[in-house]
Amino acid sequence: MAVSAKVKTGLDKKFQKITATPASFDFFVAIHDFVEHIEAHASLAKGLSSRLKSNRELNIPNKYNHLKQIYQGLEDAHDTSGRDLGHARYAVLIELNRIKINDVSESNSFWKKRELFRKLTGEIYRQLTSDLAQ
Repeated sequence: MAVSAKVKTGLDKKFQKITATPASFDFFVAIHDFVEHIEAHASLAKGLSSRLKSNRELNIPNKYNHLKQIYQGLEDAHDTSGRDLGHARYAVLIELNRIKINDVSESNSFWKKRELFRKLTGEIYRQLTSDLAQ
């Protein structure tokens, strides 16, 4: 996969921010930025495709979809159009907004899964960097 050094460096920085950020709303913003970087560069997004056998075996597309929920939830938070988001996206938005105002109880599924999200991000990063090394 042909990726410029700038794109690779950007991915490294986004991942390092996730690992350095303690559990807080900023952690979820760091995941948003990581996913945004991947989505902005087709060569990276293509590396997470379900068409690749290795990705299917490691369940990478489903793991990435969990992270994309965070990305979409934070994007929806800035949407002022008033359009219907649907139940699933609205539920994500509510949970992220609760984290934003420091309502961090274990009844919040996103807060409860914060370490899982950190682990998933690491797996996605390792998969992308191993693809980039080949």
